[in-house]
Amino acid sequence: MLTRRDFLAAVGAVPLVGLARPAISSAAADDIHTALNGPVGLQLWSVRKALSKDFNGTLAKVRAMGFEEVEAAGLYDRTALKFRAALDKAGLRCQSAHLGYEQFRERPAEAFTEIKPLGLTWVVCPWIPHANFGLDEARMAAVVLNRAGKMAQDQGLKLAYHCHGYEFVSSPQGTLFDTMADATDPAFVSFQIDVLHAFLGGADPAALITKYGPRVKSLHLKDLKQGVPVAAGMAIAPDGSDVPVGTGQLNWPAILGAAKKAGVPIYYIEDESADPLGHIPQSVTFLRGLTLF
Repeated sequence: MLTRRDFLAAVGAVPLVGLARPAISSAAADDIHTALNGPVGLQLWSVRKALSKDFNGTLAKVRAMGFEEVEAAGLYDRTALKFRAALDKAGLRCQSAHLGYEQFRERPAEAFTEIKPLGLTWVVCPWIPHANFGLDEARMAAVVLNRAGKMAQDQGLKLAYHCHGYEFVSSPQGTLFDTMADATDPAFVSFQIDVLHAFLGGADPAALITKYGPRVKSLHLKDLKQGVPVAAGMAIAPDGSDVPVGTGQLNWPAILGAAKKAGVPIYYIEDESADPLGHIPQSVTFLRGLTLF
């Protein structure tokens, strides 16, 4: 089984065929309604082990939990045609997909052509290899993302960069994330804020969302176990640190209040625990009950 790090370093797009975006099924009796200004979907990485064992059955479980939207991270050894057909059958829609940084750097036009027929609006860069991620690497990443973002736009797609914690160390602009933000063109590069990893890396997620409001186009919703330390630049939480949304350290009224004020259009639960199918419904229940003003 691939680790998250392995996937983000090596994932590649698989050639797809053109298909129309599916209509959303009404099969789930209890769809997810929250006080947020956009839908709550699921990052399918959360259920990768279950998908590997029972792909269609797991997608059905995802829909039965109330999700209509999912975000892709790999195609699980299936052709894209079969992947898309399974989503359609389950009544799920995929507007966003994660691709490896190497694809954005080395073959963005081809990768976007291949992945676009999934029905995507967004392609997301979720990780930059960063053994020594400093000012030069941040500036180079901005060059790569600007170029890829222009190519995505030429194909009717939008590009977002997903923060992961290693960017929140000091730089002349504030942090390396600020360096990347300043060096990327808002016309071509938006942001997906992973609130756990921003917090883990030393940032205040609510302040980050407020600062970059118009450029923040989605959030990853996940929570960090009480007592787990955070530090500037930390990118990977210890095993067992991921807990249901609302039960950990993150200040959800502040984070989601900032997101709602910023007009963030879509949210994805991502659960990297050992029991995602147990945790995800708890996260959904919390989000359904949260009141925002």
